[in-house]
Amino acid sequence: MGKLVFGMMQSLDGYVAGVADGPELPPPGIALHRYFNDHVRGLAGSLYGRRMYEVMRYWDEDRPEWGAVEHEFAAAWRAQPKWVASRSLKSVGANATLVGDDVEVFVRRLKAKVEGDIDVAGPDLAASLTDLGLIDEYHLYFRPFVLGRGKPYFARARPPLRLVATNPVGEDAVRLTFVTA
Repeated sequence: MGKLVFGMMQSLDGYVAGVADGPELPPPGIALHRYFNDHVRGLAGSLYGRRMYEVMRYWDEDRPEWGAVEHEFAAAWRAQPKWVASRSLKSVGANATLVGDDVEVFVRRLKAKVEGDIDVAGPDLAASLTDLGLIDEYHLYFRPFVLGRGKPYFARARPPLRLVATNPVGEDAVRLTFVTA
């Protein structure tokens, strides 16, 4: 059975992204990038909301400014299955499946048939899946930056959680792993 895991890098004040023309988290260093490369290679797949999928499409095509670690991430990302929950998109890229209206039914079937961790990408999608009781774990990757505003990790009220692990990752991040209490 699959396990849905919502995990994102965030600032110390709980934001995963800044606002338009606002502050952003700096790119990860080499060690943190390698951690995420390994993480993505180990996933059974990723479930995206529309906005996060559009952001991640950046990895669809190689770029001349990338180093080896970025090329490795792109290859891992392209190889994994992706499911995109969207009512507005008409098509998605390679190795991706568009999920239309009944996301709950789709996710329940997905969890039943896929073995391993399924990454949930995007705070709004995660909030909907949290409301339905479908998220199994939350991975909060704190980095030592303060954004002061932006998109929060928890798009709605935080569910009751229980801390089950803490791990330093990369040069400057700490992962907190929570399950629902």
